[in-house]
Amino acid sequence: MSVGVQSKNTKVDLVEKATSFLGLGSYGKIMVGDQAFEYYNDRNPKDFIQIPWEEVDYVAASVYRKGKWIPRFAISTKHNGMYTFASKEPLKVLKAIKNYVPADRMLKSLTFFQVIKRGLKRKNTIQKQ
Repeated sequence: MSVGVQSKNTKVDLVEKATSFLGLGSYGKIMVGDQAFEYYNDRNPKDFIQIPWEEVDYVAASVYRKGKWIPRFAISTKHNGMYTFASKEPLKVLKAIKNYVPADRMLKSLTFFQVIKRGLKRKNTIQKQ
């Protein structure tokens, strides 16, 4: 007999279809509520992620075309690393998260070219020393 996972939330703001990129990608649902961000796999009830709001360090979103396309977002925790997700309606998810995570902890992740540029600058400063 399998026992389902108990949600940490007492009130749910949003439920959205999503993909988790922890290990191999898995399909499921994101739940944003008053106590935590939660992800539940559609096929495997033992595959779930629960992140209490006090554990969230920051949320980073990949933003393209001036905010019209957000392919994925990541939640960085204070102790357990980073969790990456994609959803059908990422803007709705991020707006729901914004109710619980301060605006200064909601970040745009660097683009591919910004990462390359930063790496080249860092390499040049190391060589000059």
